[in-house]
Amino acid sequence: MLSSYYTVKKEDFDQQIIQKSRFIGYVKRVETEEEAQAFVQAIKKKHHDATHNCSAYMVGEHNQIQKANDDGEPSGTAGVPILDVLKKKDLKDTAVVVTRYFGGIKLGAGGLIRAYSSTTSLAIETTGVVERRLMRGISITADYALHGKLENALRNSTYIVDAVNYTEKVEFVVYVPDGEEQTFRDWMVDLTSDQVSFADKGTTYVEIDV
Repeated sequence: MLSSYYTVKKEDFDQQIIQKSRFIGYVKRVETEEEAQAFVQAIKKKHHDATHNCSAYMVGEHNQIQKANDDGEPSGTAGVPILDVLKKKDLKDTAVVVTRYFGGIKLGAGGLIRAYSSTTSLAIETTGVVERRLMRGISITADYALHGKLENALRNSTYIVDAVNYTEKVEFVVYVPDGEEQTFRDWMVDLTSDQVSFADKGTTYVEIDV
């Protein structure tokens, strides 16, 4: 598993008018090629009256699956520019469809490449990007006398506090970068004079807005 990677938030779209043509960019996070293809088909169905529904997607931990489709635009002027934006932004598990309603003015090859690239970038910006970091959840339990000290220290650290639970004692559930568990535990022990107990919550990807 990758220690971290970038992808988009769940799904969104944006649009712009270029030389009277309307370009609508749709973006979605996908986990499989089948999901990416289903997304492309759904947008094609939604905009069945559009001049073109061009698409590209990258799927897989190492971008094993990369596809681009010009959908009738001159070869290399639509799908590949969309895919190039995904590559430059290093976005994994991401599918994009750019729908075009022709406005009567031809853009030329260079103009098309710029239009599809800029619409893709605009739609991605609107959707939002996250960094998914592989982190380990650690539960820290302590007496209430240490509550303020622990909370202040944790909130001012680079670690992510996921939850605070109040029962007979106070429990903090904290996400720590994978591989830094011992450093974190040593810090907690020093901070509390070894008056905390730990429980492992396993590893998971935590999403951080970029």
